[in-house]
Amino acid sequence: MPEEFKPGCQRPPLKKPAAVVSDAAAADPVKEVKSMLPIVGKEAPAFAASGYYQGKFMNFSLDEYRGKWVLLCFYPGDFTFV
Repeated sequence: MPEEFKPGCQRPPLKKPAAVVSDAAAADPVKEVKSMLPIVGKEAPAFAASGYYQGKFMNFSLDEYRGKWVLLCFYPGDFTFV
């Protein structure tokens, strides 16, 4: 579930998933890069963001809603010239 945080004059702390790296993968200098572009009808790339929910500032992770329907809406920041 979303985690509450105390708002301030800095970005909220985001928890990072623990990376599991095998010895063979750590020794291999070639890294595979996955595309982060969302595609309509496909699974969205994992990401975390902060938001205001039920009167509190919360950290949200898309992984928390895996297997559920989610509607993601994005808009330009307020008071920006688009």
